Amino acid sequence: MKASDVKKGNVVEHDGTVYQVRDIERSSPTARGGNVTFRFTMYSIPGGRKFDLSLRADDDLKEMDLVRRAANFSYMDGEAFVFMDNEDYTQYLLSPELVGDNAGYIVEELEGYYVQLIDDAPVGLQVPTSVMLTVVDTAPELKGASATKRTKPAKLNTGIEIQVPEYITNDEKVWVNTTTGEFGGRA
Repeated sequence: MKASDVKKGNVVEHDGTVYQVRDIERSSPTARGGNVTFRFTMYSIPGGRKFDLSLRADDDLKEMDLVRRAANFSYMDGEAFVFMDNEDYTQYLLSPELVGDNAGYIVEELEGYYVQLIDDAPVGLQVPTSVMLTVVDTAPELKGASATKRTKPAKLNTGIEIQVPEYITNDEKVWVNTTTGEFGGRA
């Protein structure tokens, strides 16, 4: 496909690496006969490494067919995460490298996970925007803490650590924003 036809969200291949296009800037030259250029901000699949690419309007990019399948976390197989497709019950084995930083947001019995596939091979995992986790270790509640906006560290049941308000106690369920990794409220 031509660079001028690429839209946000498209999945393309460049130099043997697969990227998802997140942002496009179009620059038109002021001189006659100048070429229109497109600057793409892309992130690699898997890995999520940022890559900037500038192309002329008639340069070619190879479009890839990325399939998103709704799946639920089933169990751990050694180091790997096993997800089961919600429709046809296919099992996908995702390596820790492929899951990356999302590992702390994987819990059983939660809807909203999507396994990303290219040619039926898993290449990425999309997690819900917020997940409910349990506080397993945090400092005790301080008297009068509700009047202040101070935070304290809390370790959650998946192993990640976030900052929570002082009134949160052990064994409480909290919402965590998976985009920012921040406390999102009591559950």
